[in-house]
Amino acid sequence: MNDKRKIRWQVVFLLFLIVGTVYVISTHKQVPVHQEEGAVFGTFYHVTYQYDSMLHDEIKAELSKVDFSLSPYNEASVISRVNRNEDVELDSMFMEVFELSKAVSRRTEGAFDITVAPLVNAWGFGFKNSAQVSQELVDSLLQFVGYEKIRIENGKIVKDDPRVILDCSAVAKGYGADAVARLFDRKGITNYMVEIGGEIVLKGRNPKNKKWSVGIQKPTDDSLSLQNDLQTILKVTDCAMATSGNYRNFYYKDGKKYAHTIDPHKGYPVQHSILSATVLADDCATADAYATAFMVMGLEKAKQLLDELNGLDAYFIYADEKGHNQVYMTENMRRLVDDGR
Repeated sequence: MNDKRKIRWQVVFLLFLIVGTVYVISTHKQVPVHQEEGAVFGTFYHVTYQYDSMLHDEIKAELSKVDFSLSPYNEASVISRVNRNEDVELDSMFMEVFELSKAVSRRTEGAFDITVAPLVNAWGFGFKNSAQVSQELVDSLLQFVGYEKIRIENGKIVKDDPRVILDCSAVAKGYGADAVARLFDRKGITNYMVEIGGEIVLKGRNPKNKKWSVGIQKPTDDSLSLQNDLQTILKVTDCAMATSGNYRNFYYKDGKKYAHTIDPHKGYPVQHSILSATVLADDCATADAYATAFMVMGLEKAKQLLDELNGLDAYFIYADEKGHNQVYMTENMRRLVDDGR
């Protein structure tokens, strides 16, 4: 009798476990997937996330914080007040991006430099009106361009020259994507994609329970963003990705192409063979900064630095001596390329 009772209770317990497991699985499957989009930083954002409710207002709030800290188009932002030499209290976002930018500047020997704003503006790619560019103008602007000319002391900005101004556009979109990703992490969300103007943070699985598929575009001159042909597709998760290229933001003058990536050392738009640089990193702000730096450095210097850095992978599309597009990628990036299997 005791054995029968024991068996009966074991069966009941086993059924309880099975029912409980099925309930947990079905509950997990019922967690809805939300997709949202909107405008920010002069571009658009798209987010996909699996959560029991929509987080529209909280997403907008995080992006507004980044805008209020780092947008030169926002007259009340911290960076705008820094550029006007006002006595402004720096917030944590500004200080984090500033210190990251300085670190990348040092590591790339100034190829990445957020003080390049006067030159970017002069060439017509910044937040102020362009000027008639001459060698004399470039030389005059270079006097107050250089990441060594500005620093933080006791929570305040100190400039060697009051004419130094900052533009974090080459890192702000990536940092914004990181900010939304951190919001999702705080909420315990394990499956999400955050994309702002092509800069992306990915975690977990997509709605089909597979790794996320992310395309790298062919670098075809397209200032109107009408062409979206893909060079390749990556299968990735738990990483951040950023791409910099000179095939969208450019203009022609007197038969010569001028693209938006400015060499902080020479003061002119870069003319290297790299057409686009895609970087994978642990966070999107870092990926964003190095993607810009590699465009400035050129192929050989970029490859050399990649060999020295840990935690970065890259995919470069460049033009060879005959003008044909070629690809260079790190070994780990090669393993992420979707071969259709």
